[in-house]
Amino acid sequence: MQTFIRRPEVERITGLSTSSLYERMQAGQFPKPIRIGPKAVAWSLAEVAEWQEKCLALRDAAAA
Repeated sequence: MQTFIRRPEVERITGLSTSSLYERMQAGQFPKPIRIGPKAVAWSLAEVAEWQEKCLALRDAAAA
């Protein structure tokens, strides 16, 4: 089962601002949201967690 989270929660768990989220999405560096209603979007918690893991892997690879 997938869990969807809204933008304020995405910002809270990633530490990114709204503008940073959308800039990264446009650059293909952050997961895009899913439309959950006519005027509402949300992100897959699993995709956001995967993005976080990739950030950690990049950091660890650079440190090695």
